[in-house]
Amino acid sequence: MFAIDNLQIGYGRRVLSTLSQVTVERGEFICLLGRNGQGKSTLLRTFAGFIRPVAGEVRLDGRPVREWPAAERARKVAVVLTDRPQVGALRVWELVEMGRQPYTGWTGALSAEDRAIAAEALAQVEGEHLRDRFVDSLSDGERQRVMIARALAQQPQVMLLDEITAFLDLPSRVTITSTLRKVAHETGVSIILSSHDLELSLNAADRIWLLPGEGRFIDGAPEDVALSGAIGEAFDQSNLVFSLSSGRFETRASPRGVAFVDAAGPAGLWLGRALERLGYRLAESAPQADFVIKRLHEGYQWNGLFHPTIGSLARALTQR
Repeated sequence: MFAIDNLQIGYGRRVLSTLSQVTVERGEFICLLGRNGQGKSTLLRTFAGFIRPVAGEVRLDGRPVREWPAAERARKVAVVLTDRPQVGALRVWELVEMGRQPYTGWTGALSAEDRAIAAEALAQVEGEHLRDRFVDSLSDGERQRVMIARALAQQPQVMLLDEITAFLDLPSRVTITSTLRKVAHETGVSIILSSHDLELSLNAADRIWLLPGEGRFIDGAPEDVALSGAIGEAFDQSNLVFSLSSGRFETRASPRGVAFVDAAGPAGLWLGRALERLGYRLAESAPQADFVIKRLHEGYQWNGLFHPTIGSLARALTQR
């Protein structure tokens, strides 16, 4: 498995980040986060042995990763990139079976066992229904699912995935992330996913690796990393902050007032979000608030007036 010893990543003499003593355990799902330019892709490519570290070493099963012959390394480390694969007129099953190339020798001939392993890899990502489709006919989400299956067909110890959800819609991002977590836990393959989807990563990952800038590297459980304030330090902007109380990003502005939401359940949650979007701060009790909004059976009451929807209430509040 991967072990990192005083690793410095970067290009030439430029150091992007320094990792002291880090190990990757079997079956972990790790999300790698950081702003553009902080070294996420560089770190994954260093792990894969594609580029040399500035200093230090990445060891795979006790041996420097770049010392492994390419074919042997491919049996241990699989890499999936953001780039759309140029595969011509291949069907899905043919692309997935290409993951067996590190095992087939110079002839490239597949055995019955190779084909069974590839079929199982496609099943692990719930992609059997795609088997006979042409790869060029797949949606972006389906294509990434197939590329993960191809990587699994290599039977690696570690999978490195570089922002493979970057161009997917929200349902596809959730599906792919959930699939990766499931695969890691069920197969024992360690998966490291670089991502820009911070909130989804915090909900799904076993560990967070954060590159907050200035050459630093933070490693920990999602909850510990969030509570440390490092996420806000890495991503907060003048008009946007990471809220520890909600676990999501919120706009930052001078509050227009303080409101108390007298409502429970989903209605109270979404009413609170609407008020924050409009620039109001939420109070924990009515005496702390400038005004109270009460949830009624068919709508909301504010200032003695009834509003049937949050939208109509929001319009009234903007004129306050």
